[in-house]
Amino acid sequence: MAKKLKLKTKRGAAKRFKVTGSGKIMRAHAGKRHLLGTKPSKRTRRLGKNVALKAADMSEARRMLPYGI
Repeated sequence: MAKKLKLKTKRGAAKRFKVTGSGKIMRAHAGKRHLLGTKPSKRTRRLGKNVALKAADMSEARRMLPYGI
């Protein structure tokens, strides 16, 4: 019987996404890197929180993270 090959994790995806205990994939918001003085504090606080990936992007992210990191 042939040995099953291991799959490699996409390292860029591993740095961008985190998998929760229940299996959801969390991502950070865009727009929190620079030019923060012009953005309201309410907006920058909201951008600092992580959010779950949409269902449309989930299958591609799962393919990039085969072992769930």
